[in-house]
Amino acid sequence: MSGPYVIRGSVSLPEAELMWRFSRSSGPGGQHVNTSDSQVELRFDLAATDALPEVWKDRALGRLANRLVGGVVTVRASEHRSQWRNRETAAVRLAALLAEATAPPPRPRRPTKIPRGINERRLRQKKQRAETKRGRTGRDWG
Repeated sequence: MSGPYVIRGSVSLPEAELMWRFSRSSGPGGQHVNTSDSQVELRFDLAATDALPEVWKDRALGRLANRLVGGVVTVRASEHRSQWRNRETAAVRLAALLAEATAPPPRPRRPTKIPRGINERRLRQKKQRAETKRGRTGRDWG
């Protein structure tokens, strides 16, 4: 493992609260695939953790509600042949997921009024285009 996985600022994933499970990856791979447990399943108990500030925890529980099973978020990785690289991938994915889930909500959009000049210019262009099209009809060109 390459050390603590930072969620945001000075908050990082606590190594003691990460639960790892390993199994055989599916798909082709020859003789090696039958003997190696390279698929990684990383579980993190979001509801019971003390590593996150309470505000972040509530925000993450609300945003990840559809991914949680009993307050636990699960991430799987099986892209690589080595278990070590899959562990790295799963931990980085979990940190990114938690960083996105704990981010503050965006500032509300302040509605703006369309400037009068822009509206007038649009109407002037519409009239000019209509005049151009009106000039194409009603004439005998032959």
